[in-house]
Amino acid sequence: MNNFWFALALTVIAGLSTGIGSVLAFFTQKSNTKFLAISLGFSAGVMIYVSMIEIFFKAQASLVTELGPEKGRWVTVIAFFAGMLFIGLIDRLLPSSENPHEMHSVEEMCADCPEESHHMEQVRKWEAAEKEQKLLRMGLFTALAIAIHNFPEGLATFVAALQEPKVAIPIVVAIALHNIPEGIAVSVPIFYATGSKKKAFLYSFLSGFSEPLGAVVGYLVLLPFMSDLLIGIVFALVAGIMVFLALDELLPSAREYGEHHLSIYGLVAGMAVMAVSLLIFI
Repeated sequence: MNNFWFALALTVIAGLSTGIGSVLAFFTQKSNTKFLAISLGFSAGVMIYVSMIEIFFKAQASLVTELGPEKGRWVTVIAFFAGMLFIGLIDRLLPSSENPHEMHSVEEMCADCPEESHHMEQVRKWEAAEKEQKLLRMGLFTALAIAIHNFPEGLATFVAALQEPKVAIPIVVAIALHNIPEGIAVSVPIFYATGSKKKAFLYSFLSGFSEPLGAVVGYLVLLPFMSDLLIGIVFALVAGIMVFLALDELLPSAREYGEHHLSIYGLVAGMAVMAVSLLIFI
């Protein structure tokens, strides 16, 4: 039982470090669109790099172990693009009134506007509301993708800590460090959409909470059924989902809120942070 509580404590520390990233929302103003552009680009860089360099190859290693080299690589690629297809279908199946990617005409929004000035005021209000809705949806999707990714990661961390506590500590440090920018990816768009720092922190915190949750549920229920095959497929799906979100929502929004170069600088910075954390600690 001592090992159990120690392993659980390590998993909680690793998962809830997303909250550290979300604290950045408390030190910025909602009107700072340049910070938003850089942060969204940063988040895209984090998600693309961690998906393509770490999660994808973890998935491939698990599937190759289970299925053999050739079949394992094919299943990894198929699952990766299946994740993209899955999140793309969700995006397309949302009703247009709830989907910020669906365009609306000015006439549709202001058909009954009696005056031009009132007409333009309504257009501006609608555009502001649409941007906020898009950012909120983006933040919630990102939180969901990270939570799904963190669930099996939490189980893996917990099992490692149970078996070899000393070996688990550097793993936990590495996970905690790369969960910090993941927390930024969740909290920044939610803060700019709602203006609520509490909501930004809460959703970021909850996305990391799936890590200790994965440890407990996995230990009690899923551990007998867990295999390299299942873990590999889940990781490949999540990698595809995160890359799609970065390319379809985070990067376009980063460019929309700031200069083109700001989003690219943020993208490169996000990749660099993840690259350094993976090189040093994993």
